[in-house]
Amino acid sequence: MLKRFFIPPKGESYFLFGPRGTGKTTWLQENYPAAYWVDLNDPETFRMFSAAPEKLQSLLAQEAARKTVVIDEVQKVPELLNVVHGLIEEKRGLQFVLTGSSARKLKQQGVNLLGGRAFVRHMPPFFAQELGASFHLEENLRLGMLPIVLDSSSPKEVLRAYAGLYLKEEVQAEGIVRNVGDFARFLETMSFSHAGVLNASNIARECHVARKTVDAFLLILEDLLLSFRLEVFRRKAKRALSEHAKFYYFDAGVFASLRPQTRFDVPEELEGGCVEGLVAQHLKGWAQAQIDSVELAFWRTTSKLEVDFIVSSAQTFVALEVKNGAVVHPADLHGLEAFREDYPEVTPILLYRGKHKYKEKGILCCPIEEYLLQIHPHARLPEE
Repeated sequence: MLKRFFIPPKGESYFLFGPRGTGKTTWLQENYPAAYWVDLNDPETFRMFSAAPEKLQSLLAQEAARKTVVIDEVQKVPELLNVVHGLIEEKRGLQFVLTGSSARKLKQQGVNLLGGRAFVRHMPPFFAQELGASFHLEENLRLGMLPIVLDSSSPKEVLRAYAGLYLKEEVQAEGIVRNVGDFARFLETMSFSHAGVLNASNIARECHVARKTVDAFLLILEDLLLSFRLEVFRRKAKRALSEHAKFYYFDAGVFASLRPQTRFDVPEELEGGCVEGLVAQHLKGWAQAQIDSVELAFWRTTSKLEVDFIVSSAQTFVALEVKNGAVVHPADLHGLEAFREDYPEVTPILLYRGKHKYKEKGILCCPIEEYLLQIHPHARLPEE
């Protein structure tokens, strides 16, 4: 099994969020073999704690030697957090590790994530550097970076079934939406907005649903950790900027599996979305792993000048443009040049499908695969 870069808070209680299939449970079983385990995916365990969450106190009293408690998929019984909160307050020296593949129920019931008494950590899909020599850009653009997919003997089949798993076990079973068919059609339609600027009105027309339904569906996608949005970078803005966010599925392979294939498709368009999405998920995973607050955004003016990603924090200020071509053309640099005019302190980088790293007009042009292989969640973002 490949070693994950994830480093947990030492001795402290924490939430571990991540979409299904990112390997949360496998990692915890390896690293906490002696923990007291509460698996809320097990129907009997789920029924018991749904009926009486306070039973956790008496069960742990009988397991006094165990100091680590793992509650898997805690969002299924959010009432357990009240019990956990009380046990932490009693200062028994217990460490709670609470996993979740959805934040929806926690948000709906106003759960305050233990009032700040537990850290929040994330388990993203694999980083390229975790795969090492097994990372191949062409292959991972098609299959993505999910452990459940890449560890399978039939990765394409697992990927095709992945969205259906969410529809059945999260959306339908939990009664999240009234019409599962509408939501399934929405998932497919949103694949055409992946790596693009969101226009909810257009999406509503294509899905044949109300605009407010699209807004609700978008929030559900984010709560299920299946997607994320990037807002426009606005700090000290010197130009008129776009108002709309950009949308990404959390994994390039999941996006590719949801995108309908037709005879009218231009292969470069699908591949371009996969390429940009693969970079986006690496940057998102890196940003979530940082102790300092990191803003991940994009930049787009009303005159259509654009930079795909702006990464800014107290230590980092990088602008990245992603191109699917093997050759860098002068026009490819226009967005980065304009952004550098407004923000001279930025490090501009263009990622492309070529094989050579060089500078043009003071902008680093770097092969995408080489750059992704340098990203480590516990190191600075590559700037050279």
